[in-house]
Amino acid sequence: MPGQKIPQSNPPPLPSHLPDHILDLGVHIQKKPLPDHVRASLSGFQRAACYIAAAMIFLRDNVLLESELQHDHIKSRLLGHWGTCPGLILVQSHLDLLIRNHDVDMIYVIGPGHGAPAALAALWLEGSLERFYPGEYDRNAEGLRNLITRFSVAGGFPSHINAETPGAIHEGGELGYALAVSFGAVMDNPDLVVTCIVGDGEAETGPTATAWHAIKYLDPRESGAVIPILHVNGFKISERTIFGCMDDKEIVCLFSGYGYQVCIVDDLDNINDDLQNALEWALAEVKKIQHAARSGNPIIKPRWPMLVLRTPKGWTGPRELDGKIIEGSFHSHQVPLPKANSDDTQLEALKEWLSSYNVSQLLRDGRPTDAVLEILPEKDEKKLGQVRATYDPYIGLKAVDWKEYAVEKGADQSCMQVVGRFLDKVSRENPATMRLFSPDELESNKLDAILQHTQRNFQWDEYSRANGGRVIETLSEHDCQGFLQGYTLTGRTAIFPSYESFLGIVHTMMVQYSKFVKIAREVRWRGDLPSINYIETSTWTRQEHNGFSHQNPSFIGAVLNLKAEAARVYLPPDANTLLSTLHHCLASRNHTNLIIGSKQPTPVYLTASEAAAHCAAGASIFHFASAADDATPDVVLVGIGVELTFEVVAAAALLRQLAPALHVRVVNVTDLLILPPESRHPHALSDAAFAALFTADRPALFNYHGYATELQGLLFGRPGTARMRVNGYCEEGSTTTPFDMMLVNGVSRFDVAERALRAVAATATECGKGLDLEGLVREIRARVEGVRRCIEDKGRDPDDIYDMPQFD
Repeated sequence: MPGQKIPQSNPPPLPSHLPDHILDLGVHIQKKPLPDHVRASLSGFQRAACYIAAAMIFLRDNVLLESELQHDHIKSRLLGHWGTCPGLILVQSHLDLLIRNHDVDMIYVIGPGHGAPAALAALWLEGSLERFYPGEYDRNAEGLRNLITRFSVAGGFPSHINAETPGAIHEGGELGYALAVSFGAVMDNPDLVVTCIVGDGEAETGPTATAWHAIKYLDPRESGAVIPILHVNGFKISERTIFGCMDDKEIVCLFSGYGYQVCIVDDLDNINDDLQNALEWALAEVKKIQHAARSGNPIIKPRWPMLVLRTPKGWTGPRELDGKIIEGSFHSHQVPLPKANSDDTQLEALKEWLSSYNVSQLLRDGRPTDAVLEILPEKDEKKLGQVRATYDPYIGLKAVDWKEYAVEKGADQSCMQVVGRFLDKVSRENPATMRLFSPDELESNKLDAILQHTQRNFQWDEYSRANGGRVIETLSEHDCQGFLQGYTLTGRTAIFPSYESFLGIVHTMMVQYSKFVKIAREVRWRGDLPSINYIETSTWTRQEHNGFSHQNPSFIGAVLNLKAEAARVYLPPDANTLLSTLHHCLASRNHTNLIIGSKQPTPVYLTASEAAAHCAAGASIFHFASAADDATPDVVLVGIGVELTFEVVAAAALLRQLAPALHVRVVNVTDLLILPPESRHPHALSDAAFAALFTADRPALFNYHGYATELQGLLFGRPGTARMRVNGYCEEGSTTTPFDMMLVNGVSRFDVAERALRAVAATATECGKGLDLEGLVREIRARVEGVRRCIEDKGRDPDDIYDMPQFD
């Protein structure tokens, strides 16, 4: 069969079999006509912005149609997405009016990120581009020309909303998490309203599907509100959308079940009256819910307002071209007239389209008329592009002395339990500027000490609602990431702890966020942001009971691939270094911090002061496990990661038994990014410092928590890499014992010791020549067999396998 053809514009959905009374669940707004001058101003703003948005896609000259439109006025490369723009502009004009009428603090989050022409056109009209780009995009003929001709070309705005766009806290490159970001932004922001427009294509994604539940985590006493608008224009890039094929009964039924009051706006002939009435109703509902909560009589399971806006795809654009329906079909999704720069018929259609807006009535000498601007907020700081929370939001945490929570050197302590106690104090000292978003693993990850003085924040649970809890737990990693982003991008500090193997679920979300922050750092008018902080625990080294599915350290590589200015990866070896690291990360700015630690009790190697010095250096020698003298070692053993470092320490003890003449140096690396050449990362050691730690010419054997290729890539470019060997997780494991996980992945103390002996024996040193390599290897392998027999016979590791080695 041939491809799908659309026989009519804006086709209605097939009717459902649901009973008609379902529609009684929806909200039916009383129709109140707007004053004529307000309606005229809305229409003028919309026409002007639609003209500018269309011109941005097509024109490189003659931007106000002051002469006959010619092929050479058209850009040679046509980029942009027109189909969503009219709906986005419609909503923005009405939000401006709502803000003007109510003096509300509002952020506009746009899910359809490729609707940049719409956002930029409206921002130019309201003067926000002029404020942040003075002399470049001023509200005059020259500024308008720059906006239109530079769009989607080098040096101009890109075709999608990004950090260069005033008012933006969400990029929308990867669809699906605008709604979760919006809810994160209003948490602990009681006076803020975020209006989030969700495209009906975007609404098909998993992150959006679960984000509708975010109202269940929003306490109206302490937080602001989100007004979601599901924009149903019916089409994706080449197919109809799921929501575009749902009738009103199906949509009302679905979202009523989620917990919303649903108001559908779809009367195109009265769209301005109806949409403004619907937004007035939504804001009134928000205030009613908040007033009840803040007066001490909260509504149980309040039904929050949401709008469903039905408008045609590419509304006001070309209706047909060469027998194909454009407006109201997927043909308007991107560039409706893709050959306007060469085809006379398409050029004529573009001329007719642009002329239909009567731009000369709206932009006189390149300046918007007073009538067009009448709907805008009177205060600049209330305009959607100039709300301070979107561009200069940073609120630092009140610092807590982590050393008060340090534990005794030589003890066995769970890193996560110790950190949980520290976070308990951090949350108490910062009751409205710090949150922890966890995918239902807080107790499993042994961070539940934070709950000593706070609770979970889940408003639909009678036991955890309305208590100001600092912890949000939901099984959706996507929601945790979205909440984290919105909370951080509006200036507050958040932590996302997770099982190591499942952080990869939000890999691309983290990357998209980091790209936004990268561009933000290059935009002169954007201020600092708190760093985003991941704590990765329940790692593969202690997931032997859950099996192969729970063994995956790949998120490290995802962070390492970020720009050096952003990427930070820490593998503190014990509880005190983890405390020091987390304290540092909570105070840092503009970074993506990944901290990897163990939840099981492990040795504490360093005092608080030693831990602070070790973390500041990023790596240091573990003198207690190294050769006593200052002579150049025969071999350097490097541990990176809690359990991997313990195996290195145990290997050093084993080698001291088996080959006492061997000079071993044990090094722990806690900041992974000290290892690449100094030109590649700001934390990197100089070549001299690197050689002082790892020597210049002796074998250096790395026992690494992640995949070996990651570390090999970091070390590439350092002098003498031929002497370095890296071993790490190699995709081996199942349901077994913790130590067997070390064995099957080749990172146990026995593997480290054997590799050390072989490496030294291959050198021309006196020690290397004197080794009885074969005999020593036989002894090591005999010990391995003894451990394996114990595991097979008893189903557990030998009792003393995790005793701290003695180096007396």
